[in-house]
Amino acid sequence: MADRKDESREILDRVARDSETLGTSSLGRASRRMADHFGGRDAIGEAEGGGTDPVELWGRRIGRSLSVVGVIVLAYWLAVQLRLL
Repeated sequence: MADRKDESREILDRVARDSETLGTSSLGRASRRMADHFGGRDAIGEAEGGGTDPVELWGRRIGRSLSVVGVIVLAYWLAVQLRLL
């Protein structure tokens, strides 16, 4: 019974993915997921009792923002080392 449910769910997911429109394109979904990730929305509701600790939420936002800055700095440094800039 569980196998049939899993198979049905997989088929429905595949149909939804294959019949996407312009507003729900892969690029649109990816950009929404990225915005949710950097906004810390994945932390909402994970705390005990369903609440969200504001310090943890802002910590995630700051940490993820700093990681983007770090990647940009490292990419720039690599380009300078390779004499591309």
